[in-house]
Amino acid sequence: MKIGTCWHEERRQIFVVQGEDAVLPRYGGLAESSNSLLSVIARGAQAFLEVAACADRAPAQSNVPLNELLILPPIPRPSKNVICLGWNYSEHIKESAQASGRGDELPEYPVVFTKSPTAVIGSGGKVPYDKTVTEQLDWEEELGVIIGRGGKGISRSRALEHIVGYTIINDLSARDLQFRHKQFFIGKSLDGSCPIGPWMVTADEIKDPHDLDLKCWVNGVVKQDSNTRYMIFDIPSIIETLSRGMTLEPGDIIATGTPSGVGFARQPPEFLRPGDTVVCEIQSIGKLSNTIADNR
Repeated sequence: MKIGTCWHEERRQIFVVQGEDAVLPRYGGLAESSNSLLSVIARGAQAFLEVAACADRAPAQSNVPLNELLILPPIPRPSKNVICLGWNYSEHIKESAQASGRGDELPEYPVVFTKSPTAVIGSGGKVPYDKTVTEQLDWEEELGVIIGRGGKGISRSRALEHIVGYTIINDLSARDLQFRHKQFFIGKSLDGSCPIGPWMVTADEIKDPHDLDLKCWVNGVVKQDSNTRYMIFDIPSIIETLSRGMTLEPGDIIATGTPSGVGFARQPPEFLRPGDTVVCEIQSIGKLSNTIADNR
């Protein structure tokens, strides 16, 4: 199931993708208390069956074309920071090392940072740009993992059982702030710097999350083109590491790292400007598209 969140008829509600249309389960009898993805995730498998049944019952005339829908992030306001992996593709490590002059050794352990919930926006959302804050806004396409069943001390062998679905994340990064402040949080957490979407694909529809093509375009030009098979730390390893001493909860979002092709590592470096459009696509999920807006 492809399930997302939209703003329609003056309310926030979930939708199910059917072809080129969004089906609104509330027209099939879905209770208001169940009309958010976070509540569906928290209630588990039975809640997803309920959503599917209500979508099937919804009258065809209530369907909305996806291209006419205001799509929000799948989870519009995550309850915690988005957990992110840095340097999880070897080619990205090499290009970063060449651009920054540091070593290109592969990390022994996952490199982890977070992005603030206020950074999250949906597909089609405008990314604020203020050159008095940053002039080095960069793109980073990533596979997003959404936790369904929480836990602590999750073993690698059981880790995939804790995933409810997958999405696309653009880990937009203010490189000047990122490098100036040494730690990543400020440079990664500007408002609008975490586009997520366009929806979540339930885990049962992704045969192998470690064999998905990723491609990112800026203004129609391909900048990143890779596959999740090239992750250094695979998803079970990431979940095992994170949960070793920290409880993962339903609805937690993990960004699994970006492949090579980012702007700051190019010669000469390339950064986003107002009017630019970034499109991130992941096989079997869809396309996440955002435009940079001048918010001075």
